[in-house]
Amino acid sequence: MSKLYLKNARIILADEVIENGTILVEDGVIAAINPASVAGAIEVDLKGKTLMPGMIDLHCDALEKEVEPRPGVHFPMDFAVAQADKRNAAAGITTVYHALSFANEELGIRSNEMAAELVRAVHAWQPHALVENLVHCRYEVTDESGLPVLLELIEQRQMHLLSLMDHTPGQGQFKNMAAYRDYLKRTYRKSDEELDEIVSRKQEAAGTALGRIETLIDRAHACGISVASHDDDSTERVDTMVALHVQISEFPINLETASYAREKGMSTIMGAPNILRGKSQSGSMRAIDGIHAGVVDCLCADYSPAALIVALFRLPELSDLSLADAVKLVTLNPAKAAGLSDRGEIAVGKRADLIAVDFPGGLPQVSSVWVHGVHAYQSSYDHG
Repeated sequence: MSKLYLKNARIILADEVIENGTILVEDGVIAAINPASVAGAIEVDLKGKTLMPGMIDLHCDALEKEVEPRPGVHFPMDFAVAQADKRNAAAGITTVYHALSFANEELGIRSNEMAAELVRAVHAWQPHALVENLVHCRYEVTDESGLPVLLELIEQRQMHLLSLMDHTPGQGQFKNMAAYRDYLKRTYRKSDEELDEIVSRKQEAAGTALGRIETLIDRAHACGISVASHDDDSTERVDTMVALHVQISEFPINLETASYAREKGMSTIMGAPNILRGKSQSGSMRAIDGIHAGVVDCLCADYSPAALIVALFRLPELSDLSLADAVKLVTLNPAKAAGLSDRGEIAVGKRADLIAVDFPGGLPQVSSVWVHGVHAYQSSYDHG
């Protein structure tokens, strides 16, 4: 691979910002910061743009909407994956964990078999992809049929992150039965009879969920896959997850739970759209309150890849975080949570996953992307 020399950049390192800095990339890896010699390198003048590590998104379920943009309307999966890949490149996300629901028609796309087919479509597209597309399998623990499907994906090395969901009414995201039924009816246009059947089946399956959870976690950990818990809403729930050796708490419902999860050694994840909108879509904790309290480790795109870059640059204005610390929420911290030791910061020896950021109209937007040192995306906001 050619040498690449990026110059005249504002470089965001893990703990500081370098003005007018340079980076040398060799064989897809960062070889030097402010090097003395760049003989034979291809030079790229970033003209003062901000250069930071490519973002790592541990949870984005936007791919499901690419497949099914409207209820019952489906695009071919290779088409959908290609579109999601381009969206993530343009958003500056160089490693994306596509969050796909395994909930047997209850959440996400139509069936567990369809979700597994989409997992395989992600892997099939990767040789052509702009960014690194990984798979985050979201398991609804009351779905008995999902366990064998997920175990097979683990054995085939097609799962990279696992999360445990429990959308049983009365806890977590759905505070009561009415909220749960309204969500299903509004989002998936279920009839009252279909809702009755889903609720009855879900409540019956809850009694045997623990055995399935333990089996799945054990298999995931044996294969080096990190495990997350979704919508933790109490210290008791956190204790249960910690006892099961779950390492990540996604979207904790309230500040007390988020604080307790971190106290127990879990990494916490909140959504970037929550930062931009100033509130949760389900009435849970505001992400900015978690930032103020120092209990948020990572930000994810959730359902909007484009929100991530804007949210992180807004954080120094909304909180006491420095720019370097804000950037860690979408780079180094997610890398650590997922066990990715080769990326997440601009440092010698790390993968050259890099993005250049411009500010047209004061809005942070990604103008260039390099993945493993390869130029993957370019956009110009300078029309002068």
